[in-house]
Amino acid sequence: MRRLSYFNESVEAIDTWRIFRIMSEFVEGFEGLNDIKKGVSIFGSKKMHPQSKFYQLAEKTAYLLSKKGYTVVTGAGPGIMEAANKGARKAGKDSVGLNIIIPEQQIPNKYVNYLLEFRYFFVRKVMFARYSKAFVVFPGGFGTFDELFEGLALVQTKRVKQFPIILVGLDYWRKLVEWLKTETWRRGFIAKKDLSLFYLADSPQQVVKIISGFVSSSRRR
Repeated sequence: MRRLSYFNESVEAIDTWRIFRIMSEFVEGFEGLNDIKKGVSIFGSKKMHPQSKFYQLAEKTAYLLSKKGYTVVTGAGPGIMEAANKGARKAGKDSVGLNIIIPEQQIPNKYVNYLLEFRYFFVRKVMFARYSKAFVVFPGGFGTFDELFEGLALVQTKRVKQFPIILVGLDYWRKLVEWLKTETWRRGFIAKKDLSLFYLADSPQQVVKIISGFVSSSRRR
């Protein structure tokens, strides 16, 4: 019994000291990203190859957004993240990478101009939401879904000011949207208005148009 008590005390002490590491990540993130006024976060699978359709779409989207004066923010890794940072580089603009330190090491891609690294997913997600005027979500897996639904939940609950959340790739997202309508909404788990919290797009030009239109309408309110 004494051994168990000692173990619990040790865990408690470790958790207490962990607070300081969490605080330091928040401070470094807020200070490091404070100059970003028009950020757009681009999410998607790290397993997309440069020859893939969505890699090229992400690169073009980031290129056009950078030309419009937006700062591209990604998770710093390969795949869609690399494509977005690469697009910003081609536009002659700087971009940001928020890398996560995990057991399966994610090496930052070579196109990131400004890199921050995080141990905690939740701190990293705060930075995406805090400094973004829009989320652009390409096809991906659990990590991409996590970032998508985090954004939707924050907007739905009014924890952040509404911003456009754009799903790119109609073929990939169509069944998810249908499920949200036929199951989630039909059963009353979300309101009908919640289905308007996201947009669907199939081209870089559509993405830019949605974001520009949303920003313009927000200024008129």
